[in-house]
Amino acid sequence: MTVLVVGVSHRTAPVSLLDRVALVEQQVQELVIDLFASPHVAEVMVVATCNRVEVYADVTKFHGGVVDVTERLAKMAGIARDELTPHVYVRYEERAVQHLFDVTSGLDSMVVGETQILGQVRNALRLSQEWATIGRSLNDLVQTALRVGKRVHHETGIDHAGASVVTVALDMAAGDIGGSLDGRRALVIGAGAMSSLAATVLTRAGASVVIANRTMANGVRLAESLSAQAIDFKDMSSALADADVVVTCTGAAGIILDEQVVRAAMVERDRPLTVVDLALPHDSEPEISQIPLVTRIDLASLSGAPGAHVSEQDVAAARSIVAEEVAAFIGVIAAQRVEPVVVSLRARADEVVDAELERLRLRLPAIDDATAAEFARSLRRAVSTLLHTPTVRMKELAAETDGTRFAQALHLLFDLDPEAISQLRASTDVKFESFGNPSGAAAQPISGAASYDELLGGVS
Repeated sequence: MTVLVVGVSHRTAPVSLLDRVALVEQQVQELVIDLFASPHVAEVMVVATCNRVEVYADVTKFHGGVVDVTERLAKMAGIARDELTPHVYVRYEERAVQHLFDVTSGLDSMVVGETQILGQVRNALRLSQEWATIGRSLNDLVQTALRVGKRVHHETGIDHAGASVVTVALDMAAGDIGGSLDGRRALVIGAGAMSSLAATVLTRAGASVVIANRTMANGVRLAESLSAQAIDFKDMSSALADADVVVTCTGAAGIILDEQVVRAAMVERDRPLTVVDLALPHDSEPEISQIPLVTRIDLASLSGAPGAHVSEQDVAAARSIVAEEVAAFIGVIAAQRVEPVVVSLRARADEVVDAELERLRLRLPAIDDATAAEFARSLRRAVSTLLHTPTVRMKELAAETDGTRFAQALHLLFDLDPEAISQLRASTDVKFESFGNPSGAAAQPISGAASYDELLGGVS
């Protein structure tokens, strides 16, 4: 496996750019299928949330994989590659594994410790499975990442301060309208995962919730689960005029709440309205915050929110778990990479044992079958005992820097099957490619994390 992550997130790009890069499910499908057709991409999955778009790929060529992913991502977003690349980060091999584990653990979220990302990554995996663009490599990685995320949330208190972006946003909204959501009227626009979570939090806080969704059946289903009210999308204006808080996260391609609509809702009312826009691209126009008594909260407003802070002790504990799990996962992958050499070594030992047993039968033709069988068992047991420690150590050392050289040394010492060592080289050569090096000079090992420009800057 040569896993690669190319992404743009709240850590590297302004919200205005994230708005343009944000993808709805149909666009995600188009991007995934397009990338899957690339000769450099063997498997691919896209995680698209309100504050990140990340492409996870198992690639055959690092350079080609990075270029293909970045160019297609820019094309899908309608952005020139040169405009996008300063905000793109690249992770690969061990650092890619660590990044995904950080993501599922909530360590890389805008609100550290939020749990919604687990469901979003799980959904990305499900979609890639449905579209048949993911195989064993990425499937094993993502399944492990989901388990790691659950473990972090179970064993640490990282999610106590802020369970989600929604929780922090609604805490801010409550402050804007008097300090409590209890007894307030709330309009939730949309019935997806984020909107459902918002409606749940509002209901538990004692708010009276109305849900407006383009697909009435989905709105009704959500409303019934919460004892809320569902309305047709075209009736949203009247509900807006009655609301104290509006939460919108539809994933639509256009603006849902423009200045004119909100201004009309504020006519003849003297109480404040807080609009919480958690969508990317935005569902509301920023200009609505200029309307008297209207407050607008968006993703950019959340980065410095008090609820976004988690204790250093919990973060340290979470990072320790992630480091432990990364080492274990990399060890498994490294062991898989040297497996052809292990198999070849044992096959070579079997050949030697078989040859020696045949020579023994020729020299001692009178030996009975039972005795011959006991000789064979003893000889094979002795050889197996001798090989056990070297093979175990080889798998352990394979996870270290240049660890596969131990496997290559065994190949040379025991004159193993050339096919086994060719498989080993094929699985590791990608780490030593030369980028933008037309001279063909010897390439140096590359690190595990960098920006696009650091790795591929100037490469056309």
